[in-house]
Amino acid sequence: MGRVVAFLGSINVGGNRIRMVDLVEALGEAGYEGVSTVAASGNVILSGGHDPAMLEMRLESVVQQRFGFKSCAMVRSAAEIRSAIHDNPFHGTGPEHGSDKMVHSIFLSQQPDRGAVEALIEEHSAKGSERLAVGNRVLFLDYVHSVGVSSLSNKFLERRLGCKGTARNMTSLKRILTKMEEPA
Repeated sequence: MGRVVAFLGSINVGGNRIRMVDLVEALGEAGYEGVSTVAASGNVILSGGHDPAMLEMRLESVVQQRFGFKSCAMVRSAAEIRSAIHDNPFHGTGPEHGSDKMVHSIFLSQQPDRGAVEALIEEHSAKGSERLAVGNRVLFLDYVHSVGVSSLSNKFLERRLGCKGTARNMTSLKRILTKMEEPA
């Protein structure tokens, strides 16, 4: 599988503070190799070769045991990150596309029910300027103005779609992909 990235949700938001050096140390002690982080928001790159679903559960367990709070982990390959950037219909250039900081790919724990996604998009089209679309275990979202003023919070989206998720903007995803593609 090569290198993978684990997006850990709820890291360094609210009261869930973790220094990335401590996270790298905890994962190293848990037996993971090639561990590095990108930014201070729970983006962990590590050597692959693990079953992604099992890796997600083990990473969640390490965070809970070592740091005392629940986090969700979404493990993706470099190809999946590339797809989350290139397949995002709101990313790009021109007036129909959003800025890299406002356009997000929300990595989901499972593929959401198509009907739930369609209902969310239809309901929200009359409420806000944000735009939504769905991909393979990813929700694409253009917050347009600001994440902070949107009613489309992570908790709201999780309830509506029936699955966990953690978001990263295009700026972050490009940095993560570049680091994943560097020689280890």
